[in-house]
Amino acid sequence: MKDFIIPDRDFGTPAAKSKQMVTLTIDGFDVTVPEGTSIMRAAAEIGISVPKLCATDSIDAFGSCRLCLVEIEGRNGTPASCTTPVAPGIKVHTQNSKLKQLRRGVMELYISDHPLDCLTCSANGDCELQDMAGAVGLRDVRYEAPPAAEMATHFRPKNNSGIANPNYIPRDDSNPYFSYDPQKCIVCSRCVRACEEVQGTFALTIEGRGFDSRVSFGMKSDNALASDCVSCGACVQACPTATLQEKSVIEIGTPERSVITTCAYCGVGCSFKAEMRGDELVRMVPYKHGKANRGHSCVKGRFAYGYASHKDRILNPMIRDSINDPWQEVSWAEAMEFAANRMQGIIAKHGRHSVGVITSSRCTNEETYLVQKLTRGVFMNNNTDTCARVCHSPTGYGLGQTFGTSAGTQDFDSVEHTDVVIVIGANPTDGHPVFASRLKKRLRKGAKLIVIDPRRTDMVDSPHIRAAHHLALTPGTNVAVVTALAHVIVTEGLFNEAFIRERCDWDEFQDYAEFVSQPQHAPEAVQMLTGVKAEELRAAARLYAMGGNGAIYYGLGVTEHSQGSTTVIGIANLAMLTGNIGRPGVGVNPLRGQNNVQGSCDMGSFPHELPGYRHVKNDNVREIFETLWGVKIDNEPGLRIPNMLDAAVEGTFKGLYCQGEDILQSDPDTKHVSAGLAAMDCVIVHDLFLNETANYAHVFFPGSTFLEKDGTFTNAERRINRVRKVMAPRNGYADWEVTQMFAQAMGANWVYTHPAQIMEEIAMTTPSFAGVTYDLLEEKGSVQWPCNEKVPDGTPLMHVDGFVRGKGKFINTEYVATDERTGPRFPLLLTTGRILSQYNVGAQTRRTDNVVWHDQDVLEIHPHDAENRGIKEGDWVRLASRSGETTLRATLTDRVNPGVVYTTFHHPDTQANVITTDYSDWATNCPEYKVTAVQISPSNGPSDWQEEYNAFAARSRRIAAAE
Repeated sequence: MKDFIIPDRDFGTPAAKSKQMVTLTIDGFDVTVPEGTSIMRAAAEIGISVPKLCATDSIDAFGSCRLCLVEIEGRNGTPASCTTPVAPGIKVHTQNSKLKQLRRGVMELYISDHPLDCLTCSANGDCELQDMAGAVGLRDVRYEAPPAAEMATHFRPKNNSGIANPNYIPRDDSNPYFSYDPQKCIVCSRCVRACEEVQGTFALTIEGRGFDSRVSFGMKSDNALASDCVSCGACVQACPTATLQEKSVIEIGTPERSVITTCAYCGVGCSFKAEMRGDELVRMVPYKHGKANRGHSCVKGRFAYGYASHKDRILNPMIRDSINDPWQEVSWAEAMEFAANRMQGIIAKHGRHSVGVITSSRCTNEETYLVQKLTRGVFMNNNTDTCARVCHSPTGYGLGQTFGTSAGTQDFDSVEHTDVVIVIGANPTDGHPVFASRLKKRLRKGAKLIVIDPRRTDMVDSPHIRAAHHLALTPGTNVAVVTALAHVIVTEGLFNEAFIRERCDWDEFQDYAEFVSQPQHAPEAVQMLTGVKAEELRAAARLYAMGGNGAIYYGLGVTEHSQGSTTVIGIANLAMLTGNIGRPGVGVNPLRGQNNVQGSCDMGSFPHELPGYRHVKNDNVREIFETLWGVKIDNEPGLRIPNMLDAAVEGTFKGLYCQGEDILQSDPDTKHVSAGLAAMDCVIVHDLFLNETANYAHVFFPGSTFLEKDGTFTNAERRINRVRKVMAPRNGYADWEVTQMFAQAMGANWVYTHPAQIMEEIAMTTPSFAGVTYDLLEEKGSVQWPCNEKVPDGTPLMHVDGFVRGKGKFINTEYVATDERTGPRFPLLLTTGRILSQYNVGAQTRRTDNVVWHDQDVLEIHPHDAENRGIKEGDWVRLASRSGETTLRATLTDRVNPGVVYTTFHHPDTQANVITTDYSDWATNCPEYKVTAVQISPSNGPSDWQEEYNAFAARSRRIAAAE
């Protein structure tokens, strides 16, 4: 039973947050709890369990099941303990003969309309109804419907005469991950309330009244799959019976043990209990004490783990002389020898700067640290980069310049204290759904929302939330909009002078204020450029400046532009202007795309920085690592990913070790990426599957999933979470062990035996991690860096008393138009993004049942643009740019404005990045994915290039038969 796996006690109702304490007596025991606490929870605090069915501590009290009745001395009746708050001095009785009789009667009524198939039920041993029947001492059910009665039961398909029961509803198995069995429903409403209060989707409701009441997925014609349900699993977790049940539990059985670990999808970093039966994973259950997710989850983390055992997974090392040859399966020793000989030969012939590495944002901190150590301490160069190059590298630059550190300022709990939220260039409901649920909950309590996005995302308008302002800007004009917001704040005197004088450089502010006050930055001056009405922009600026605690959350719609770094700087300027830094409910918060992209940056994956964001040119920093590693570290920055590819085409970069990234699918200008990879003499791909990059590889090291390793991930809020091994690696080794074996084959003397030792080395060399140990993480659950002698418990909020750099720095943000322009040949603007059910390049999620929701990339186009081109819903269309062309199906929607089209990049069949250009951010080379001039025209199906590429990919993935 799950609650005996890891103690995860349900207190019945949420904890009260009052600082005022109240003392009462329950069953003769005094207890002191915060004011507003329910009697049920107060009893649970001292170990007294009051029977319950409709109550659980993840949702507000409801009081419908009447099982938790108590008596209070001096009060009439038997109130429900879940909805009755504590009061000073009251004396409560939870157990006496009267209460026992009442509870037993209530349970009899529940059981009279419930099938008694407990032995064969999938919830046997994990059913609260079963537990409560035992708790109240139910031994017999006196109520039995007459055989011929019309209103007999809900669980018998037919009555004794063989006549169909009109009340019977068959089980709904439409959702790929869970079943809905109405015959076992007790109408406690926990699932409905979880969908409303925890997830915020409002997909479930109770239809009918009295005996006819039943949980419904929206309209009568809707099933679970066709409804608004987003499959987050909150309803399944809340259900006390087998009404809503994971199909994996039905198929495998009740789990017998569990391990707490961290999700390997987006940057929220949700904590889960991986519940096991033997060495088989039964289900992933969100861990209620996880500080990032607070017991919630999304469809990916909760259900989409099947890729770990998918048939496409490669479990044996493979090598080949040429990318035109089939793969040969070999032993690990043979693979290491082959790879080392190739790389050593390249270095001997072309020099030590001719090879490099790409670290993975899906691997652990410890594994990433070793990969960058491989290039610096074994290859002897700084040619290391990571996927942050193509996503949040402008965050590192922009926040580093203005605040002094390259990370978000808040923890996720901070959103509960915000009054005004700006979401710019992010789609949290699809990209970071667990955070989005927390944000929507705050919005339903009255906080105001400003959305800055070319597309009408679900944050703009969805059940029970609506943005106060949606600034639907033209793609590529972020800087103009952000600067115009600052113009309003400065010219209308809405800035926080006291904060600026105390925390920032006043002279720099004066220069910035003079710049931003210039008339060309006024909303009226830029509205034709940005497409945002001046009065709407002014109202948004006033709301952010004067609405109370103001928080900014942003995503790749900010960073993946030619002025990505400038926009990040502009966002930081807004926060400093208004004093929205250094306390709960405010701040500047990048929503990181991958589970450990923050950690990969922290670990020194950039070519100019050693771990902890310290430049390689600094002698004192290099000395720390040189002393420990026993090598001489190059003092010149290495190559970024685009530079590696350019150098490969030129013939000076010849070898690449690529761990856990698929640059051929994820990076821009696919044809240029493929040309660079094809020009290399040795490409080593270290991954779970033969991804698109592996088409050009000579060595394949099979990787391990997050379920098969120990380590840590660092999420978007700088939270360092433990990753724990749930099962043995199917490939034989964790990824850190593979990297170590390769380093040893190259001549290094690495002798790590556990990732804890690697973390010790990280702590020795990296000030922000100086206090981090596995023992501390076991004790605290997680910590947020900086974690060192000054802040041994970590740092939930940054820049509280001062900025890391000293004084906050205002920097002018002049708008410079991108070189990518529309014109007669390419009159539309393409922007790209993600969808809820898929993740990044889809290598994991495409190998799960998530394809039910999104089995191909589609192009969103406004009906006006579609009509002009003769395009109808579902038609094949040709999407062409100056870089290339592809085909995909169109869907007509008003989510995008006329002149703008949108697609995702999850499916390699589409290869959306063959369209994107090589334009990039001026400071970091982050590609400009979000602005590409395109033309759309009708098509008959896949393009010649797609067909040629698919044929090449099929040839490249051939594996020779074992001899």
